[in-house]
Amino acid sequence: MAVELEFERPVVELRNKIQELKNFAQSSDVDLSGEVSKLEERLKRVEHEIYDHLAPWDRVQIARHAERPTTADYIEQLFTNFFECHGDRLFGEDEAIIGGIAKFHGLPVTVIGHQRGKDTKENLRRNFGMPHPEGYRKALRLMKQAEKFNRPIITFVDTKGAYPGKAAEERGQSEAIAKNLMEMAGFTVPIISVVIGEGGSGGAIGLGLSNHLHMLENSTYSVISPEGAAALLWKDSTLAKKAAETMRITAPDLKELGVIDDVIEEIRGGAHRDVVKQAQFIDATIKSSLLSLRKLSKEELVNQRYAKYREIGEFLEEQKQKVTK
Repeated sequence: MAVELEFERPVVELRNKIQELKNFAQSSDVDLSGEVSKLEERLKRVEHEIYDHLAPWDRVQIARHAERPTTADYIEQLFTNFFECHGDRLFGEDEAIIGGIAKFHGLPVTVIGHQRGKDTKENLRRNFGMPHPEGYRKALRLMKQAEKFNRPIITFVDTKGAYPGKAAEERGQSEAIAKNLMEMAGFTVPIISVVIGEGGSGGAIGLGLSNHLHMLENSTYSVISPEGAAALLWKDSTLAKKAAETMRITAPDLKELGVIDDVIEEIRGGAHRDVVKQAQFIDATIKSSLLSLRKLSKEELVNQRYAKYREIGEFLEEQKQKVTK
């Protein structure tokens, strides 16, 4: 049974009512087609009112949906001949990040992404998609391999943030992320990143520094979670809804601010409604990005990436007037 979100309740109630009428008509041999048609028209209007006017907090909830497709789901849909690689060759294997070699429309690429679980057991195994340092070092190992063999790098971002536990800090969490950023800034192969769920804190940008950064329509990308921001700003994490509206962490806002390159359309109601069709939307965006980036030389790729991050943000410059006596 699909998990429904709070703001979807009117839609769910109408769908259930329509199904009840259809079942009753079938079992009692009564013609209720007129009533069903009216309710279906009403359902279309309600879906339009809700899904076409989502508030930031609604999008946060969709991004966190338990059934939202993961990196592994998109790898299965978008790539062929995927060969997963394990371990950072330093400490161990971190299942919160998956990566390996694959083909995208026949082109060899390196694919890396955060991976959360679909149930409690898998979430525990994958640490709820929050990587340890060895996860980022594994990702960097694979990216360096991609650089060596001139393969484009495609990353999927979906994490609340890097794991903040004591063991992760002892093994150099911040250093691992910082090194990823430094190395990714200088790679001479195309890097394309897609935020498919939550893009939280340095844990997200550790895989997200790229030539082209895209976001699914109902994903988020932020330096901190709405709950964390509310706790810092107003000393009350229950004001997360207000924080989400203030922070401008959704894809449409970030596109307007120039932080991301493209917003990838989502299936109405969220990507979990139809993984296959959602993957087709992502496929078209990645294909377009690769087409444009592969025209650039190695030096141009590095310069484009540098310019992209230099241009993020806006500021005003005020000139001081000379005071004469």
